[in-house]
Amino acid sequence: MHGARLLQRGVTAAEVARRLAVSRTSVWRWAQTLAARGRTGLRKAPRTGRPPRLSAAQKRRMIVALKAGAQAQGYASDLWTLARIARLIETISGQRYSESGVWRLLKRLNFSCQRPVGRALQRDEEAIRRGKEERWPALKKTARAKAARSSFSTSPG
Repeated sequence: MHGARLLQRGVTAAEVARRLAVSRTSVWRWAQTLAARGRTGLRKAPRTGRPPRLSAAQKRRMIVALKAGAQAQGYASDLWTLARIARLIETISGQRYSESGVWRLLKRLNFSCQRPVGRALQRDEEAIRRGKEERWPALKKTARAKAARSSFSTSPG
């Protein structure tokens, strides 16, 4: 729009290109559009490419369902996989997504890959704490003990 104002004031295309650090060809196209359709013709063009397959409302429903967890959707574990999310999207919107398509969609929605923490079900946190406080110091080698074992005798023998 700044270029259009300069062109309407009578500034040459070469000078507009120099001031705005763009090519003369771009300024020439702006001038042609300005002459044919006015300043409204220079407004941003509509987004090109394939339109999104999910509406904003469908994306919101998907996010709510993902945050509720996989168990809320009837799965035995609370782990979301790409295949499970693809089925969720199909249920919500009727659109079929490949796993790579689901991955790209999740990235655009600012989701990240989270791996579950692998911990034993029979893990005893209290026993682990006691072991760290009581047993570990007895097993741990200290610097003094290491020095005593590795020192050489200085007396001739």
